[in-house]
Amino acid sequence: MYRERFRKFHKEKPKDEFESKLLDLARISHTRAGGRKMRFRAVIVTGDKKGKVGLGIAKGSDVQLAIEKATRLSKKYLIEIPIVEDTIPHEVEAKVGAARVLLRPQRKGRGLVAGGTVRVVCSLAGIRNISSKILSRTGNKINNARATMESLKKLKLKQNAAPRT
Repeated sequence: MYRERFRKFHKEKPKDEFESKLLDLARISHTRAGGRKMRFRAVIVTGDKKGKVGLGIAKGSDVQLAIEKATRLSKKYLIEIPIVEDTIPHEVEAKVGAARVLLRPQRKGRGLVAGGTVRVVCSLAGIRNISSKILSRTGNKINNARATMESLKKLKLKQNAAPRT
């Protein structure tokens, strides 16, 4: 009887088609009159590996709250990327803050030649063959991720061009 009454609360949630990856987790603090106030900042990249990817940055009073909020934001701000034969249609570059990122299309079988943040974003977007270079000297993960997202937003499908072989 107990089980039947509460069955409606134990429904299984449908499997989420998006995959998320924690890019950065930092403990941040600021000083107030009563002392230091500690919070956490989470950076999450979410993608479906079929051309959609999003970046979410959020702060919370504990780690779990920050991660949940960042995941929700990354799903809210998804962008669609044109993928042609597992690569991007053309070369693209973007700059955010001090970070500059260059993305180049590659032939089939070349693989994901990217480091750090760019690799995570491109793999979750579903890009399998790409060459990238972080042109700046900054190691700031957030700015590198934002620059990668900006460069992916600049991608356009060429109407009259034939697909690469």
